[in-house]
Amino acid sequence: MSPAPRKRSQALRFILPLLLSMLGALLYGAATAQAAPTTLQAESARLSGGAAVSTEHGGYTGSGFVGGFTDTNKGSASVAFDVTAEAAGGGTLTLRYANGTTATMTLSLYVNGAKVRQVALPATANWGTWATREEPVTYAKGANTVAWTFTTADSGNVNIDNATADTPTTPTDPGPTTLTHQAEDAFVSGGPARATAATGYEGSAYLSGFTTAGARAVFAVDAPSAATYPLTLRYRTPDATASTVTLLANGTTVRRVTLPGTGGAWQNAATDVPLRAALNHITLRTASGDNGTLQLDGIGVTGSAPNSTRGATLPYTTYEAENGSTNATTLGPDRTYLTVPSEASGRRAVVLDATGEYVQFTLTEPANALTLRYSVPDNAAGTGTNATLSVYAGGTQLRDLPLSSRYSWVYGGYPYNNDPSQGSGHHFFDETRTLLTGQLPAGTVLKFQKDADDTAASYTLDLVETETAPAALAMPSTGFVSATTLGVTPGDSTDDTNALNSALTNATSQGKGLWLPTGTYNISGHINLTGADLRGAGQWHTVLRGSNGKGGLFGRGGTSNVQDLMIAGDVSYRDDANFDAAIEGDFGKGSTLANIWMQHTKVGLWIDAPTDGLYASGLRIRDTFADGVNLHKGTKASEVSQSSVRNTGDDGLAMFSEAQAVTDSAFRFNTVQLPMLANTVGIYGGHGNRVEDNVLADTVTGSSGIAISSRFAPVPFSGTTSVQRNTLTRTGGYEPNWQSKLGALWIYADSSDITAPVLVKDNEILDSTYSGLLVSWQKNVAALTVDGLKIDKAGSYGIEINSAGAGTFSRVTVGGATDGGLSSAGGFTITRGAGNTGW
Repeated sequence: MSPAPRKRSQALRFILPLLLSMLGALLYGAATAQAAPTTLQAESARLSGGAAVSTEHGGYTGSGFVGGFTDTNKGSASVAFDVTAEAAGGGTLTLRYANGTTATMTLSLYVNGAKVRQVALPATANWGTWATREEPVTYAKGANTVAWTFTTADSGNVNIDNATADTPTTPTDPGPTTLTHQAEDAFVSGGPARATAATGYEGSAYLSGFTTAGARAVFAVDAPSAATYPLTLRYRTPDATASTVTLLANGTTVRRVTLPGTGGAWQNAATDVPLRAALNHITLRTASGDNGTLQLDGIGVTGSAPNSTRGATLPYTTYEAENGSTNATTLGPDRTYLTVPSEASGRRAVVLDATGEYVQFTLTEPANALTLRYSVPDNAAGTGTNATLSVYAGGTQLRDLPLSSRYSWVYGGYPYNNDPSQGSGHHFFDETRTLLTGQLPAGTVLKFQKDADDTAASYTLDLVETETAPAALAMPSTGFVSATTLGVTPGDSTDDTNALNSALTNATSQGKGLWLPTGTYNISGHINLTGADLRGAGQWHTVLRGSNGKGGLFGRGGTSNVQDLMIAGDVSYRDDANFDAAIEGDFGKGSTLANIWMQHTKVGLWIDAPTDGLYASGLRIRDTFADGVNLHKGTKASEVSQSSVRNTGDDGLAMFSEAQAVTDSAFRFNTVQLPMLANTVGIYGGHGNRVEDNVLADTVTGSSGIAISSRFAPVPFSGTTSVQRNTLTRTGGYEPNWQSKLGALWIYADSSDITAPVLVKDNEILDSTYSGLLVSWQKNVAALTVDGLKIDKAGSYGIEINSAGAGTFSRVTVGGATDGGLSSAGGFTITRGAGNTGW
């Protein structure tokens, strides 16, 4: 199964910014009870540093305007306004100015003596033409001073007519609202915890504990288009003292938000936030200077789209080849190991093996980019063949798509190799991506065809994903230095490893992040991250390309942020000792990995202690030769979410408590498909870990959908291991070494008993290859709770138990199990609750 995202109306894309603006104005006024705007004339303000009243240009309001922001007065000219606010909180300050220089000029905005930001003031038609510039500000209760100042860092040379202040009034408790994102569903690290002691909050809990520096809550938010969205915070403070917290969007600071004291009542505060199209990460973080005394009920993002209720919220639309229009042969369905359809999504694919054969799709959404999952035959040496495949849109050829078998086809026994003489060829599929020239509208017929000059003997097509890839991101205006100014040259075919490491050291020593502009950066070893901020222009635009199985990012402690890039490895078979993961190591406290594409590496993520509070989201992990993700020994309070993982060589997502327990970590809202070997998710020991809200599909061999397992002698389970609200489709598989049939959901007591609680709640198992739920083997499973499990179609039993121990089963339904609803042996005690049927 390859879930497609929700379809968005094209009309909505065009009218949404206007609607958001209108809704934002309404929401801002309602939530913060803004006072009527006050217009303050510049000629009546406090002037200093050479600023002076003038009347030489027309079009001003009042009795004059203020000039004197000339180069002679650079560093001193300033105009200051007195503003009174009934309450502390967010508001705006609108400047009416003229700039007849023909170039954008700048002034700096100060509030109560503290610089807020440098503000760009675009040119106006002439000195008698006036424009306005609105800036968000945070007011203190009572008297405030707001000033526009020509600092030494500014270009000045503008005239000021007036300023209009929008200030908050005393907020009132609005009662419960419908929040789009509940706080208890956010990722938290550094202090916040779910609480229920108060009353009047929405949902099942709220968050408390933001007072520690670095404390944060991160919300995954899906936006239909790039725009500035109205944002509501529902919160409370313990007394009348205002709370401050910093708002970030996609890793970039938006502003410090001041929240008026509420004396224990839940209230709303409004601001806004710039979002990209598709998945975003909105963070509320206690930064330096914040007091973080709030408790958070959640946020409301007006105009955002609902996230997927299970699985990742994905930016692309998936088209399965077997569902397209074709004149070629369709393979499958077949789940037999070492057959091509066993490794295809949905166990079916289309083969083009004659000139003129094609498969085509009608686009339901516009697209300018595509990813094709395919297989072409290998060569006799196992080193790979290259070929092209023709792509058409609306009958016009777009390009020849370059394909290769270099990163597919392995042979022999575990851990497999590139020698075809070993037989047992598998790992048939690879993926390629391409940006198209121009946008293809919805309704376009997209065709993949074997033409006469497409020389592969056959092309097995599994699926295509199409999307609107965003334009390259620009470097943030502050806090970053471009790698190209520090001796790194992308796209020149030279090895950039040493230059990148030097540039990262340089940037970090300045307290800045390193920006990687659009281009390909060739690496042959580790790029070392020690409390670093590394960002690219986007997954489609900035590429770190490995060589000879090497090249990746290595965490060496500290709080790091990596986002918006691709790591394209050069791993073509498994070599655990010598090849590199895309990202591995120690990521300290509170690190973030976001919007990263990883492909053709040994592993996607391999995370080690003492990593604490890592948030990894918006990942695409493809075609690795070992695990997709492994949260390894000692990793704490970390989460992988909103990510797509496909065609891994081992577990798609794993937590492995080797020597030290993986603690309080989670895999949530991920879509995991087609691990070549092992499970879509495997939890091996550890404390209090969670597997929740995932979509898991199409395991191949030695596999289950979810394994809760004491195999590999991990640190024993403790706390409650939670498996909730997951959908498993066509999972489970045959283990040839043991000659065993593994269930879709497998509780496996192997090297030690599993005596700590395992909670399996509100899951569904669809079309399991063998048994739906398997509990085994030689040790006890002593505290299993199964509540709300749907098993619909199983190739063996609905429930199969071959273990000692005990469990309570409620609301468990079994239908379509080939061998019957239940097989139980080994002395396992079943306590039946209410709502069980079919077993």
